[in-house]
Amino acid sequence: MQPADTVAIVSPSGPPNAVLLKRGIQRLEALGLKVVTGSHVLGRQRLDFLAGSDAERAADLQAAWCDPAVSAVFCSRGGYGAGRLLGLLDWDAMRAAGPKVLLGSSDITALHNAFAIELGVPTLHGPMAACDVLSGDEQGPEPVTWESLRAALFGTPLPVAGDRVLASGRAEGVVTGGNLSLLASMCGTRWQPSFDGKIVFLEDIAEEPYRIDRMLSQLLQAGAFDGVRGIALGSWVGCGDPYPVLEERLGPLGVPVVAGLPVGHGSPQWSVWFGELGAIDTESCSLAGPIRQREQAR
Repeated sequence: MQPADTVAIVSPSGPPNAVLLKRGIQRLEALGLKVVTGSHVLGRQRLDFLAGSDAERAADLQAAWCDPAVSAVFCSRGGYGAGRLLGLLDWDAMRAAGPKVLLGSSDITALHNAFAIELGVPTLHGPMAACDVLSGDEQGPEPVTWESLRAALFGTPLPVAGDRVLASGRAEGVVTGGNLSLLASMCGTRWQPSFDGKIVFLEDIAEEPYRIDRMLSQLLQAGAFDGVRGIALGSWVGCGDPYPVLEERLGPLGVPVVAGLPVGHGSPQWSVWFGELGAIDTESCSLAGPIRQREQAR
């Protein structure tokens, strides 16, 4: 991306706070970006956890992606609802529009996974326009979050370090994943995740350890982890102590596992590219990528 590019903000999931959204738009504009918004970005409907009807939200997302003037589509927030749109999108039309940047996290995991399968494009897992770390403070965005996002969008993405190693080693592979509960919910669908030959990133919020165990078991039994090369674990805000479960379920896979990466929920929130080649190094307890961009920058 370039600082003068046009970014469209849409709400594929829940309705954003209007004040935070306005502040987020102003901060993106301060980067030199031209910001436009979807027609239903502040939409509401009978189910108040959705930003408008499924048809409205899908139409906004597809229109933004297919607009030749738009270089990137940023999601306003997560919440719930992105998975409901997958069967409503015209994937052929979106494929014909060519590659662009999709930015979002949490519930937007449904789009990350589906875009990888349907469009084969890299997507950016990072903070959203109306989230607290970018727009919650009147004084400015959370500094580390902001710098990581800027580097991922305009420069060389910064490696992100964790605070513990659950299984040692080094691995390279295309990075994929996202929110654990969303990935588990896609098992048995056309968009069932596969981590074969990849590094998978996982995080979640407000899930008890037994629920994390259940979701990991579902993915393991569905074969999602078959052929996985490495695992990077992000934030587990409000999840108690998930590490005994994570170590017990993921350790037997025999691949490197780094944990405690500040990616996902909480603050700060680092940005990570999916669909690009990355590397796990347990000596530095880090996830780095995209490797191609870092090598070109040398």
